[in-house]
Amino acid sequence: MRLLLDTHTLLWWLADDQALPPRARKNIGSRTHTIYVSAATAWEVATKYRIGKLPQGAELASRFDSIVASESFEPLPISSSHGVRAGMLPGPHRDPFDRMLIAQAQTEDLILVSNDRIFDEYKLHRLWD
Repeated sequence: MRLLLDTHTLLWWLADDQALPPRARKNIGSRTHTIYVSAATAWEVATKYRIGKLPQGAELASRFDSIVASESFEPLPISSSHGVRAGMLPGPHRDPFDRMLIAQAQTEDLILVSNDRIFDEYKLHRLWD
């Protein structure tokens, strides 16, 4: 499987948080799957740390690439086709980070690992519980 981690999923994985359900944990930890982390997640972590919504995110914001690499996750850059698709997505969902993850999951045929059910409205595969 090729999985794309939502930001909260990455945070919970790194913190070994029990909010991450066993099925998601098992699939993320499987060495047979390719796990992607979007540049949008780096942007979201840094933004939320800067504005005080993620005070525990200092290390991740400053060492994002090395932390992602240490987990053997693959970075997923944002391409212009991702940007166009995110901008053209229908619906009222306005979160730019989520819209980018939707566009990347659709474009790259990735399974999004997230507890956020709003993603189900966008005809993509989501893995959680």
